[in-house]
Amino acid sequence: MKLGPVKLKPVVAAFLVVWLTVLSLGSTAVMAADSTYPSNTLGLNVKAAILIDADTGQVLYAVNADEPRPPASMTKMMTEYMVLEAISKKEITWDTQVTVSEEAASTPADGSQVYLAQGDVHTVKELYTAMAVASANDATIALASFLGGSEQGFVAKMNEKAKEMGLKTAVFTSATGLLDTTLMSASDVAKMARMILQQHPEFLDYSSIPSQKFRARDTHPMINNDWMLANNKGIPAFKPYVYDGVDGMKTGYLGAAGYCFTGTVKQGDTRLISVVMGTRSKGARFTETAKLYNYAFQSLEKKTAVQAKSVVKTVESVKLSKGVSTSVPVVTESDMSLMVKKGATPDVTLVASKVPASGELVAPVKQGQKLGTVTYRYKDAETGATMDKTVNLIAAEDVDKASWWRLMFRGIKDFIVSLFNGIVNLF
Repeated sequence: MKLGPVKLKPVVAAFLVVWLTVLSLGSTAVMAADSTYPSNTLGLNVKAAILIDADTGQVLYAVNADEPRPPASMTKMMTEYMVLEAISKKEITWDTQVTVSEEAASTPADGSQVYLAQGDVHTVKELYTAMAVASANDATIALASFLGGSEQGFVAKMNEKAKEMGLKTAVFTSATGLLDTTLMSASDVAKMARMILQQHPEFLDYSSIPSQKFRARDTHPMINNDWMLANNKGIPAFKPYVYDGVDGMKTGYLGAAGYCFTGTVKQGDTRLISVVMGTRSKGARFTETAKLYNYAFQSLEKKTAVQAKSVVKTVESVKLSKGVSTSVPVVTESDMSLMVKKGATPDVTLVASKVPASGELVAPVKQGQKLGTVTYRYKDAETGATMDKTVNLIAAEDVDKASWWRLMFRGIKDFIVSLFNGIVNLF
């Protein structure tokens, strides 16, 4: 069941104003770590940051993006991903009943929680919503211990999954991110976020909820810490931070991490994913993120470097056995589009191609059938980052299987040509 935005009543809106005021009391607190920031052209006050295109993974901007740092509650995105994966594999459902463990009920009270008691029973959906909206540590541990036998059992699975996903810097020591021994680079956080959106887009149905009650009897709703959500545009207290098109993903804070935020925004046909780590305050993580989004939407545009259904000069056809033709023409299945400076033309280089060797492809072949791949490389003049994009090659037309009569005469012809060439080579 898809959850839509919750319509806030006046009393809830009033509560939000009070809540934000309380939060703002600490919004100017500088983190204990060194407050100097790496130099960068956008003037970002961050310890690390990255901005990528969600469709291609292209790096659009980066500051210290490969340094492992504590991600704080952004860690919960991996927990959320693994719950969604378990649902997709039908290991659990949204309606699966979870009995709250002692481990979850004893979660320290100094962080966000929904005050679960041991033995409470809630559905996966209820606990997941609490994790996604309120960043509830107890709900997160309840799900982790349910799926892994214990939080640490689940953490072991998190580290296994990180290796599968190719997250080179990721070291998980908790399901919540409460321990500063959990480490990830901004680059890996963005990579993880992109995989979530590609494989489980329903993630956004939950991360975009601005507020919702956990229990019907609760006096106040859970409040999403993502102040940038477009769904917050009607709330005056969030007006300085709301950004059109933002619908996720996850905030985080630890003394050792500073204020962090993984965000995503979609405008038109462009979706971006951003990560900022080590900002000074609750609000700063959003204002620094806005600088990244403004840079992309104001300075960059999407251009097509390789057209769909285009012929690759070095791989125009593939050899074919037992067909009415001895080869089949191939074209690109899809295009290759890139974000570049407005007015610029993306320059890409063909670096690899892979097609069946002679004799491997046998007729018949259908138009649109995948027959190989080509890989292009793009180097961003601004960031210096390179990106490889592999595009499928497909058959441009049908090629039927040849009759035995045609194949016999073709064989005779090939034999005569081979014999003649052999004789010529004697002289």
